[in-house]
Amino acid sequence: MAEPVVLYEIDDKLSIVTLNRPDKLNAISPELMEQLLDAFARAEEDAGTSVVLLRAEGRSFCAGYDIGAGPASPEWRSDPIKAHKHLAPQLAFEMTPWHMKKPVIASVQGHVMGGGCELVMLCDLTIAANNATFAEPEVRFSSVGPAIVMPAIIGYKKARELLYFGDAIDAETALRLGMVNRIVPLAELREKSLAWAKRLSLISPEALYATKLAINRGADAVGFSNRINAGLDAVAPLYATKTEFGQRFREIVEKEGVPAAVRWRAAQFRE
Repeated sequence: MAEPVVLYEIDDKLSIVTLNRPDKLNAISPELMEQLLDAFARAEEDAGTSVVLLRAEGRSFCAGYDIGAGPASPEWRSDPIKAHKHLAPQLAFEMTPWHMKKPVIASVQGHVMGGGCELVMLCDLTIAANNATFAEPEVRFSSVGPAIVMPAIIGYKKARELLYFGDAIDAETALRLGMVNRIVPLAELREKSLAWAKRLSLISPEALYATKLAINRGADAVGFSNRINAGLDAVAPLYATKTEFGQRFREIVEKEGVPAAVRWRAAQFRE
């Protein structure tokens, strides 16, 4: 029997959810998405816990969606409506930590890319190892993540720069921009994350729930959820658009694999 790609355990008042696909840098496959949603639901329903800690095995938290898991030119790219229907579940998946009643702390290391970066930004708090690297590089391949959340987290000017160029930033930059809450040495990430989460669990569940609800209601009152859904509506047609770089990227993926395609495009952006 195959080992689960998402693990769930309880430590006192904590629900600990662990991405367990380290050989693929915890890239989001359909299987991982399904198991992570199940783990989040289990954590939400567990009456004995009040805080959720999301972490990952291996050298990276998440390299984004596993674009090499399917055909290079999937059928859903054939028109905007199909693209929208394909992306909508991804958006709902990434929004799960935002909608949960319990606060979710993301503990991240190494690559925090694409859909993984969006998922982390939608968690309540983030603690990062000093080797963490954050990016949404999809625009370089003529794709854009379904959760256009970065402007709401770090502001328009810097978000435009990162989303337009697809550049990566280190943990110190992410801290300055407000994308993460604190940085710790990589060797101490697990210990410090656990201690931080346990400290949060000292707050009564009722107080945590009310505080999170108040913050989320306030955000939605000024259009947070609407802006995310509007982002999906705007970017979905791009996936059905044939662009020079997008087609070439998918051709290389099909012939040589995703790493080769990423290297090809990244080489053009070296300063």
